[in-house]
Amino acid sequence: MINRLVGLWYDQNFRRLFLQVLAVLAFAYFGYFIFDNTSTNLERLNIQPGFQFMNEIAGFKPTTDGMNFTGFDVNKSTHKDVFIVGIFNTLLLAIVGIILATILGFVMGILRLSSNLIISFISSAYVEGMRNIPLLLWILIWYFGVILAGPNVRQSINLFDTIFVNKRYLAVPQPIYSDAIIYVCVGLFIALIATIFLKKWAKKRLEREGKDTPVFLASAFMFIFIPYTFLIISGNSITWEFPVLKGFNYINGIQLPANYVAMLMALVFYTGAYIAEVVRAGILSVTSGQIDAARSVGLREAQINRFVIIPQALRVIIPPLTSQYLNLTKNSSLAIAIGYTDLVNVFTGISLMQTGNALEIIMLTMAFYASVSILISIFMNWFNKHVAIVER
Repeated sequence: MINRLVGLWYDQNFRRLFLQVLAVLAFAYFGYFIFDNTSTNLERLNIQPGFQFMNEIAGFKPTTDGMNFTGFDVNKSTHKDVFIVGIFNTLLLAIVGIILATILGFVMGILRLSSNLIISFISSAYVEGMRNIPLLLWILIWYFGVILAGPNVRQSINLFDTIFVNKRYLAVPQPIYSDAIIYVCVGLFIALIATIFLKKWAKKRLEREGKDTPVFLASAFMFIFIPYTFLIISGNSITWEFPVLKGFNYINGIQLPANYVAMLMALVFYTGAYIAEVVRAGILSVTSGQIDAARSVGLREAQINRFVIIPQALRVIIPPLTSQYLNLTKNSSLAIAIGYTDLVNVFTGISLMQTGNALEIIMLTMAFYASVSILISIFMNWFNKHVAIVER
């Protein structure tokens, strides 16, 4: 019997299964321990857990008037609406931040490899300066040292009579909803379908005839031309509501508060520095021998970048790039330091203090950040597989 048990233990498949079952049981016991301990403490404190508080009137406004995109009403809206506002403001910060940080990071990463010593030095100084100072300090510098040091509302910086910058907010135009929006969306969808077919056709043409097709330029043209054509045919046009100075304040348009602008700039410049290093490492991972081989077969520089350098660099860039996107999303919670109305500030902060339902509110907040992080990971893993070079 003992010899049989010893033989099973030395069986690799049995040992792997046994350890997995043991890990699952340990995790289940840990979860039960946490649940039982929490239930016992709540009962001892005479606290009834539940989400009934979500339907209570909040009594405070978790956003500014110029950024009230969800239509929050201080007299009617509940803590559930506060939760929605917090999610919207957090996503608005994270999504815009990811887009701008990616653009800045790719540009600075490429400039670090420039043969021009001045350009290379400036980009290197930017990367090292940003990475060696804590993000929270950069947030405070942008808010107190840059944004709040700006001009008053009546002396706002005027950019083409369209955008107005001052120390209170950034006033930008707002599109007015009309039938034109529907036609634009239809045109963009058709342009997307056309781009997919164009890309497949260009790939087959390259494999069959060896001729390259400017897919990017053609796609950009379609994304502009097709929606514009739909607008002309329908007889509609997109109208904008521009900010107008009235008295001591700007009315109309969208007023993005100073703490949003400061938080966005801090996240973009800070994360962009890390993305720049990721991009630089990805490009340097492509050996010079492959570039020389591409030149020897007659490929142009643009074709070398497109078919040789970028596909191989993306294999190195995308995994750490995913981590930077996740870090930016989670770092948005630091906005509470300057009072931006993100989820942590208005829901985990004000709603928690008003209702006292700490367990439920923290669970909902954790579930939101976990869900967003998982979605980002799923998308980036899909994108990584999509651009991966197939080994033959």
